[in-house]
Amino acid sequence: MNLRELVSALNDFASPALAESWDNVGLLVEPSPPHTVNTLFLTNDLTEEVMEEAVQKKADLVLSYHPPIFAPLKRVTWKTWKERLVVRALENRIGIYSPHTAYDAIPHGVNNWLAKGLGACTSVPLHPSTAPSSPAEGTHRVEFCADAEHLDAVLAEIKDIPEISCLTTLPARVEGEEQTRVSLNCSQKALLDVVALLSQNSLLYHKTEILLLQKPLLPHTGMGRLCTLSKAVSLSDIIKRLKGHLQLPHVRVAVGAGRTLESPVKKAALCAGSGSSVLKGTEADLYLTGEMSHHDVLDAVANGISVILCEHSNTERGFLSELRDALAVHLQNKISIIVSERDRDPLQVA
Repeated sequence: MNLRELVSALNDFASPALAESWDNVGLLVEPSPPHTVNTLFLTNDLTEEVMEEAVQKKADLVLSYHPPIFAPLKRVTWKTWKERLVVRALENRIGIYSPHTAYDAIPHGVNNWLAKGLGACTSVPLHPSTAPSSPAEGTHRVEFCADAEHLDAVLAEIKDIPEISCLTTLPARVEGEEQTRVSLNCSQKALLDVVALLSQNSLLYHKTEILLLQKPLLPHTGMGRLCTLSKAVSLSDIIKRLKGHLQLPHVRVAVGAGRTLESPVKKAALCAGSGSSVLKGTEADLYLTGEMSHHDVLDAVANGISVILCEHSNTERGFLSELRDALAVHLQNKISIIVSERDRDPLQVA
């Protein structure tokens, strides 16, 4: 596949617009066009060891879940390991693409895969995503009625206000009188100017309605998951299930105040990676994530919530095999897709 065709297909699989605003997703490194992709190489972290594997396996595009370029690069030299990744990629005509939090949000993404480790359950996003785009422009809609005497003057002044869109007029009958219904969309900043203008005429102002425009929520899409198990099971059983699902010999556990390893777990809130900000304030029996700060763990435990930590990338990496199969179908088996064998969590128990 041509690189740009493949990137378009990857964006269709998980829209970059679903990623968090602070994230750096999409095509990060592009060899000079035209660039054909025969082999797509999947990894959770693109380290120098993993890049060498990608070169040896003649990858044409690396899909790295974590973006290897996050903080802006001021130069591309051989001095730092992330700069060297870019050099090696371009020398070997390998593109780099990162989806990161876009894959966290989608219904067929990382968090839904992680939830499978709990056993049979239903789940909903903790922080639902909104539609990346919608037909309406602006943040607010303003509607008011005006008679012929004031209409032209008001419209002329409104048209001079920046960030006004979708200005329409329709005939209307108000209390038996023929008037004109004016509707417009505007930004938060423009709203103040519109209200100030209308407030100069009490008749117009008292006939004004302001609506907040909100993008629709996307079903089953968003950050984190609140999972309700079909049947409550003990915390010790949940630990066994997760160790099997993640193929880990151990996890770290903090038992909630007033609870034991045999206490039942019915609701579990989870977030792959680093989940403190996503999980905080959620009512649940259990928090499941890769890592949390010491004080956030203390807060959860004090509130009777148990915590299971599996290390950051251990809650993500296992998704790559499922992703390989899903992308093969999505891309109609047009290219070879392989998963890194050298990608691993940097932390070990010594």
